[in-house]
Amino acid sequence: MNIVKQLATIGIALLITGCVVAPPSGPPREKALKDLPPAPKPPSYPPPAAVAIDTSLRDLARQQILTSFKSSDVVMRCQAVEAAQNGLGLEAAGLILEALDDPAGLVRFAGAMAAGTMQLKSARPKLLEIANDRDPNVQVAVRYALHKMGDTSLSRDLETFSIDSDPIVRRNTVMALGLLGEKSATRVLWPLQKDPDSTVRLSVAEAMWRLGDEEGLKACVAACVSQFPDDQIIGALALAGPRDKRIRPYLRGKLTTPYEEVNLAAARALGMIGEDLGYGVAVKGAKSQDPRQRALAALAFGEIGRSDSQSTLADLLKDSQEPVRVAAAMAVMQLVPPTAQATTAQ
Repeated sequence: MNIVKQLATIGIALLITGCVVAPPSGPPREKALKDLPPAPKPPSYPPPAAVAIDTSLRDLARQQILTSFKSSDVVMRCQAVEAAQNGLGLEAAGLILEALDDPAGLVRFAGAMAAGTMQLKSARPKLLEIANDRDPNVQVAVRYALHKMGDTSLSRDLETFSIDSDPIVRRNTVMALGLLGEKSATRVLWPLQKDPDSTVRLSVAEAMWRLGDEEGLKACVAACVSQFPDDQIIGALALAGPRDKRIRPYLRGKLTTPYEEVNLAAARALGMIGEDLGYGVAVKGAKSQDPRQRALAALAFGEIGRSDSQSTLADLLKDSQEPVRVAAAMAVMQLVPPTAQATTAQ
């Protein structure tokens, strides 16, 4: 799943209790996790090597993010915002503030979401200024950001967004409910399981699983075994969202499917729960002739966090395709120093 698709499915909504009938309480979510038969072995890979973080490589990665943010391509600017949020930390503040003034709604949306995720208080005046942006998705993102910063004065508006006629707006709202982490959100999410748009339903499953709901977990698992590769990609990443290691067997089984993009998404998802089982899949993907697979490989390396992937990421930073370079830049900024890797392994 590409970065733009991820951005298009992220948003926020206030948890308004009592607006619908609460879902019935089911058995503990652990019952949705079943034993699986052994999966085929993924590509072999070497054990982690303690490689010091190359500061010059990080400088190149930082420069790539800043360069892509100045691109005339809206998609590249969005990817740069996400890369800044995930890789630059507080250094991203200036770029995110600038994104809030971008002429493209999608970039303003990405900037507002990043401001909220990072709780960037310096963005609050600008967020209030664009609270009634002409793009409803930006309005959703602004309310998400303000809510994350503790300002709930506009949050009530978000109940309407959850039933908006535009499925993208509904997806944004649904995803945000999961990101808030408030379990009472299931009151809003429960009826949306029957939304006419399949992508909204998948977003509902992810949000419910983030909130610890068994029905969401089962729906994410179902997506992983769908006949459609796109569903499998979304399902794998959705399963990993809560960082729950119990879903490891489901992700491991997705490393060896007939679809390389699915395998790479599973490698990334495993990295999200602290596993490097997909490292060999990422190494293979980095050598692919398909730029989509090279970008997915870079994203997987970033989540896995092994510092010994720097040489491969250095090559991807020189890739002929800008989306690959941006993904590699974000990954470089996410790598964990060898001492931190050892601590995590223990």
